[in-house]
Amino acid sequence: MKNKLQDLIIFENEDLIALNKPSGMLSIPDREAKEQSLKDILQQRYPEVYIVHRLDRDTSGLIIFAKNAAAHRHFSLQFENRKTIKIYLGLLLGSLAKTDGVVDVPIAENTSKRGTMMVHRRGKPARTDYKVLKDFKQYSWVWFQIHTGRTHQIRVHAKELGHPLAVDKIYGDGQPILLSSIKNRFKLSKDALEEKPLLNRLALHAYQLTIEDLQGKAITLEAPLHKDLTATLKQLEKWRQ
Repeated sequence: MKNKLQDLIIFENEDLIALNKPSGMLSIPDREAKEQSLKDILQQRYPEVYIVHRLDRDTSGLIIFAKNAAAHRHFSLQFENRKTIKIYLGLLLGSLAKTDGVVDVPIAENTSKRGTMMVHRRGKPARTDYKVLKDFKQYSWVWFQIHTGRTHQIRVHAKELGHPLAVDKIYGDGQPILLSSIKNRFKLSKDALEEKPLLNRLALHAYQLTIEDLQGKAITLEAPLHKDLTATLKQLEKWRQ
């Protein structure tokens, strides 16, 4: 696991450590604590590590942990007071009518479906800015800035737009992205029994975070896209109709 942790580290100083979380990994231990989280892995190397914020299990990308109590307090306050700039990238189903806009609708817990969220007037305020970077017709590659940090915010707001995130098993159709659905005259190779998906996980990535360090200097951190997303975008670009 040591090498693996090293591969995930984007930035580190005496106060914080920033990592590029893979999709499918928990940020912090869940109640059952049956599987290893990113925090568990970090604690093997850093006995003192503090949670500042978290990412959904299915979301990949940038996450920071504080390395001492003072840093924990400093960074946590910035998140609470919305002093951070949080940028995400995601692949949405279909082609959006408007190439940019704002989704400003409250998000509440879905009382009939545990662990999920919904747009509801009794919810907490939630604002997401979006901008279409590439329109592939079947899918759209979209830039997001979230001004609030509600659970599943981008996923819920994307659904509200009528264009859920690709491979979203909760708010979308959950279908993997297949080359056969993009490429005309697709043929399965002789040795393959079935087609391997280009992307079989939530198409959402925490890309960039701007925060102030303990000296009051703004730092911008960036997490490169993981290989599966890069490969998917490459194929969408190649076979764009």
